[in-house]
Amino acid sequence: MSSSTIDFDIKEVAQSKINEVDFNHIEFGKVYSDHMFAAEYEDGEWKNFRIEPYGDLSISPANATLHYAQSVFEGLKAYKDDQGAIRIFRPDANAKRMVISAERMCIPPIPEDLFMEALTELLKLDAAWIPTRPDTSLYIRPVIFANDPYVGIRPSMTYKFLIFTGPVGAYYSEPVNVKIEKKYTRAASGGVGFAKTAGNYAASLYPAMEALKEGYHQLIWTDGKEHEYIEEAGTMNLLFYINDTLITAPAGDSILNGITKDSVLTLARDWGMKVEERRLTVTELIAALEAGTVQEAFGAGTAATISKIKMIGNEGKQYQLPTETPLADKLFSELDDIKMGRKPDPHGWVFTL
Repeated sequence: MSSSTIDFDIKEVAQSKINEVDFNHIEFGKVYSDHMFAAEYEDGEWKNFRIEPYGDLSISPANATLHYAQSVFEGLKAYKDDQGAIRIFRPDANAKRMVISAERMCIPPIPEDLFMEALTELLKLDAAWIPTRPDTSLYIRPVIFANDPYVGIRPSMTYKFLIFTGPVGAYYSEPVNVKIEKKYTRAASGGVGFAKTAGNYAASLYPAMEALKEGYHQLIWTDGKEHEYIEEAGTMNLLFYINDTLITAPAGDSILNGITKDSVLTLARDWGMKVEERRLTVTELIAALEAGTVQEAFGAGTAATISKIKMIGNEGKQYQLPTETPLADKLFSELDDIKMGRKPDPHGWVFTL
């Protein structure tokens, strides 16, 4: 990647806190690196580009985001290969998706070159924070939120853009149990389900907690109108391997266009597999589960990468899936090898610093 063409004000920490971290036992989302990128949108433009010590923010109690959730975010990961080079998986796709999310939420989009250069400079500065143990990575969280101290309902006039990072381990340490949700709705047609915005996740918390009490790790969300079509899970897109065919819901206005899922489908097609991006009904899925033709089911997402599903619950009945998961294992291994530079990257997914 080329050197930065945007001027950044860089203020480094007086002393790194990296020696306080046990890199042998990293929990997901609890440890953050030394620095963060920050910028503000004021007077019709993004400005004040800087990298500064990671720390708390000071905002007004009337901050518009606190009241109306006008915010969008992304999630991506960086790795170090065996030669110590920093490798980022498909950051350009995250930059493009953030623009789409921002437009839906009336937020001025971050120019893709600013997104990429800010990310590059931040990772160079905090390169020591990228873990190298198996199943670890540096998680990257870009976020934009409204910054007006105003409780009237309108798009904010000012915004803040941040990128911060933190070393993480595996999101799910074992295959998961999921429940088909037919009462509550994650997103409806015409809404903001395709945007990576805070409110989507807030609305999912209550039904997810109810399912957790029943022994489920996640929900399988169905469409908001009929609750008959499979959409996605709380933290990932869903894929089902049925009768030697990989089936997943098509991207739409109620489903997040997953970057990891797109990568999985691309690999599957490269391997000559039969792939169908189509609406899958609950009735069809249950019939396949009862017939034993569901060979595998798994989620795909940035945090979890490939998360194998071991049980699906529906209306009080539980369906166990095969414990052998050769396709999910192969996909995980292939993606990991491409990310780490152990195999060729024919689609140009990896950015190397």
